[in-house]
Amino acid sequence: MKIRTVVASLALATISMAAVAGPECTKAPSDQWMSEAAMKEKIAADGYTIAKFKKTSGNCYEIYGHDKLGKKVEIYFNPVDGSIVKQKREG
Repeated sequence: MKIRTVVASLALATISMAAVAGPECTKAPSDQWMSEAAMKEKIAADGYTIAKFKKTSGNCYEIYGHDKLGKKVEIYFNPVDGSIVKQKREG
């Protein structure tokens, strides 16, 4: 009985982690990516302010910040072309 409980708990934990994981943005090697500085410039030119910028395990550039209207955003960008792959916007 205990083994089943442990296996079920591990399976549930694995599913939960996959649900909160970010998207896969590219399979391109990092030498084909825009530099972080260039990406930050593009994001600012598009009207976003960046509170936090990072590279993700899914090969994305991700920001936490605000849009032109001051609404909070979390956005995943393809680091090769700068396109938005996924975004969450407050209200």
